[in-house]
Amino acid sequence: MRVALLTLEALASAAPVRRFVATYPDRVAFVGLSDPYRPQRGGMLRQLWRLLRQSGPRLLPYLAINFELPRIARWLPQRWMPPGWLPARGAGVEDTPMLTLCARLGIPAGIVADMNAAAFHARLLATGADLVLTFHCDQILSAATIDCLPHGGLNVHPGLLPDHRGPVPTIHALLADPPRFGVTIHRLVPRIDAGPILAQVHLDLPPETSALQAALHLHEAAIPLVIGVLDALARGPVPEAAVETRPYCGFPSAAQLSQLARMNRRAASWRDVVRALRTPI
Repeated sequence: MRVALLTLEALASAAPVRRFVATYPDRVAFVGLSDPYRPQRGGMLRQLWRLLRQSGPRLLPYLAINFELPRIARWLPQRWMPPGWLPARGAGVEDTPMLTLCARLGIPAGIVADMNAAAFHARLLATGADLVLTFHCDQILSAATIDCLPHGGLNVHPGLLPDHRGPVPTIHALLADPPRFGVTIHRLVPRIDAGPILAQVHLDLPPETSALQAALHLHEAAIPLVIGVLDALARGPVPEAAVETRPYCGFPSAAQLSQLARMNRRAASWRDVVRALRTPI
C-alpha cells in the first residue's frame, strides 16, 4: 500500500511526519503540504483575527510556537545560538524541512493551496498511490477527493475519538480531569473526524506535558499504527468500528484557556520553544 501523504508542517507534527517519510519512503508516492495561509482561509491576518476573537490572547503563544517559530528558525544564523545548542541544519531527518527531505529521497512533493480542486484530483491520480493519508492536515477533504484513489483515505487524529473531534484535541484532552490522551486511525469521510475507526491506542503522558508536547508524542505513536493498518489493508478488508459522532471541539474559547491556566496546564511551554528552534520549516 502506497500513500499520498497530505500534511501541514508545524511543530505539533513535523518531526514525526518527517520520520515516517524517511523510514518508509517506499510507502510514500507523493507528499502534499497544505498552505496554512491560503487565500481561501483569508490569509494569515484574517485567520489570526478570527482565532483571537474566539480564543483571546492566551492562544497566541501556542500559535506562535506551533506555526511561526519553526519558520523563523529556518532563517536564524546559527552563530546566534550557544555552541552545541542546535544541531547543524540538515544534519538529521527531524530538522530537515519536508520539501528538502522529499527531494533527497526522490519523492514527488509540493505545496497545495486547495486539496479539493479538480487540478489536484488529477495530480493525485497521477501519483499511483493506493490511498490518501492525512497526517496533521488542516484541509477538510471532499468526498470527490477521498474517492480519487482506490482505497479512499485514512486520517491520523491525535485524540481518542469519538471524543475531541477537531483541530486541537490535545488542548481539550488537558481540559479533562484526568487528561486522556491517545491516537486514532480512522477512515476519511467529508465530516470532520467522523469516519469509522481502524486502530486506536491510549497513552499515559507525564502531568507536566503541554498540548504541543502531547501532540508530538501522539503523532510519533501513530507511525506503527499507520504501518499496521496499511499492511492489514494490503491483505484484505480490515474491521472498521463505526462510532457515534460526538460534538465538534474547535479552537478553545477564552474561558477554556483561562480554565487550563487555573489547572496549571499549558497549551505550550518553554520546552516547546526550544524544540521549535530545532525543527525549522
